[in-house]
Amino acid sequence: MTRIDPVELTRELVRLDTVNPPGNEARCLDLLGGLLTEAGFRITDVPLAPGRPNLIARLPGTEDRPALAFTGHVDVVPLGSEPWSREPFGAEIEGGRLYGRGSSDMKSGTATIVAAAIEAAHRSGGTAPVELVLTSCEEIALEGAATVARSGRLGRAGALVVAEPTGLRAATGYRGLVWCDLHFTGRTAHASQPEQGDNALLKAARAAVTLAGWDFDGAEHPALGRPGLNVARIEGGQNYNSVPDRAKLGIDMRLLPEQALEEVERRLVEITGCARLERLMATPPVWTDPSDPWLQSVGRLLEELAGEPVELGTVPYSTDASYLAPAYGDVPVLVLGPGEAEQAHQTDEWCEVAKIGRAFEIYLRLIEAWAAQAGAA
Repeated sequence: MTRIDPVELTRELVRLDTVNPPGNEARCLDLLGGLLTEAGFRITDVPLAPGRPNLIARLPGTEDRPALAFTGHVDVVPLGSEPWSREPFGAEIEGGRLYGRGSSDMKSGTATIVAAAIEAAHRSGGTAPVELVLTSCEEIALEGAATVARSGRLGRAGALVVAEPTGLRAATGYRGLVWCDLHFTGRTAHASQPEQGDNALLKAARAAVTLAGWDFDGAEHPALGRPGLNVARIEGGQNYNSVPDRAKLGIDMRLLPEQALEEVERRLVEITGCARLERLMATPPVWTDPSDPWLQSVGRLLEELAGEPVELGTVPYSTDASYLAPAYGDVPVLVLGPGEAEQAHQTDEWCEVAKIGRAFEIYLRLIEAWAAQAGAA
């Protein structure tokens, strides 16, 4: 069996352009699927669309035991308008940093979980209870993971590791993500006599100011903090000499686990007086209490490797765990990856090479500890 260098595999993935849209993730997932197949994994493809696979990988004969599941995506965001000082798909290494789009978010994490799983398969003689979920289209509404979760093709798992960028700082949850449009109606009139009309755009503007100061009625979580709301878009009006009779306000919300989405939406309509609320997307929050026994064992392992106390924190972004963790049966979730969260979607994105190596060691130790516990059980 060929051993996989996670740094070189990261470079191979970064060199493959998977900007979403359109994605073209097959160019990465075909490579990873081939490596896993060679290492003895059975591959299940759950396609999102032509050229956009989602792969589930598991060692045959381990299906009777709950696995430690890992997940990573291979699509990346567009390059942005600011010029890059390095080739964005060059995967250059300089000063201990690997540069390129996706180096932190999250091809380094995806490459490393694949390399660690293959190494665990080698060391265990093909008996390690590990399952990989490698997705397309994470960057747009987590569509790949949602497709996998609905497929019913996942195996049994007892915990989930998400290799998103955290700089190897462990996290156990994040707020849910909601996008919605608030629609406002009015009455048109000639602009020379605006008092004859009812300006829907002004209604939307007043609502935007109101929402910017709304505190969600004081909602707060001890670890995740306060929910958030960003007024992201405002649209209205067709010409300069008419009073707008239609307007739309687009908002992004980050909600806490205990917040009922329907109640939040009811309050939005109440506060803004909008004619209609249109929900565009809603991905659930993820939260595992750090007192969970598996997370406690993870914390001890990380402290052993780091040689110092480790705090289990949170991350600000959403991940594929929003769909995969419930599909696995609401398993505990750990978000931990070699990339830097601050580098995600940035020009001249980079990842520290040394952290890729450390992530490989952490993932391998997690798999081995899981396998040892499963064997003892």
